[in-house]
Formats: sequence, C-alpha cells, structure tokens
Amino acid sequence: MEKHGTERLETERLVLRRFTQDDVAAMYANWASDPQVTRYLTWPPHASVEATRAVLAQWETQYADPGFLQWAIVPRGLGEPIGSISVVRWRDEVEQAEFGYCIGRAWWGQGYTSEALAAVRDYLFDRVGIRRLQGCHASDNPASGAVMRKCGLAYEGTLRGADRNNTGVCDMCVYGMLHDDPR
Repeated sequence: MEKHGTERLETERLVLRRFTQDDVAAMYANWASDPQVTRYLTWPPHASVEATRAVLAQWETQYADPGFLQWAIVPRGLGEPIGSISVVRWRDEVEQAEFGYCIGRAWWGQGYTSEALAAVRDYLFDRVGIRRLQGCHASDNPASGAVMRKCGLAYEGTLRGADRNNTGVCDMCVYGMLHDDPR
C-alpha cells in the first residue's frame, strides 16, 4: 500500500480534485450549510461562510500529507463542487481504507455519488494498493447503502447503537469490498 495524496481523478461526467479557497461559496451554498444534507453526518451544518472557509483552509494544509484524501466532486459542465468524497480512516495493518461522502440535495438521485465512489474505489485499489475498502452509513439513510451496493460493496452487517451522528446515537450499516472482488 502506497499513499499518494489527493490526485486529480476524472470520469465521464466528473472531475474529482483538491479543494481550494475558491470553492468556499459553492461548498457553503451547495451542501455544507444544509441541515438535510448533514442530517446523517457527524459534523453540523456550517453556520456561516467563515466556517466553510476555515474547513477549507485546514484541508489545504492537510493536502501535504500523502494519507489525506479529500476530493471535491465537480460536474464537468458546472465547474463548481457539488459535494465531497474522502478517505475518513486508514487501517494500515489490514491495508484498509474507509470512505465517506456528501453531496448537495439538488444533485441527489442523479448518479454523481456512485460515479465518484467508483473512481475513488478504483484509485484506492489500483493506485494505492489497498486490500479492503469499507463504507458505513446510518441505518436510517438507506440511500447511502444503495450507492455502496451500486459500486460493488457488499452489505456485511449492522452494528447496533455503534455510531453517533446529527440525529443522535444510531445503528451503523457496514459495507465492504476486497481487492479481488468483482467491480
């Protein structure tokens, strides 16, 4: 396993790239300030553009770390980010990466998250050399599980009362995929 940092990835409809301070307004407006988008996440909606600016400033410094993977999801025709996808946890001892994603409501149900996850999945398996990919979601958010299944991850079980998000303590559904599983 060799971590290379957040490299630019491209798909048919998307560019996945690093965030910059130029993305502050779009991130705030498109998803970070929306309580419906952040409902099942572990961070609260941003109360101001300044909160988004601070997050992006932190991410920009973290990009120097090859283990920090945080992409802006940018549709080619739009030119501004509509969400983010990242590696939220590494388990080097088992060569595992766990991902997380978030996308603005206006783009739900259009396949953008699945397309972004497929690109990140392939990057992690083929370029980084992970052995296992894992994703988790609150049991009250089945749409997130549908994204994972669409990208080839298998449902592995539900851990009862094992996580906390903006709704409180919740059950956590776990999905996984090994390098040699069909994509």
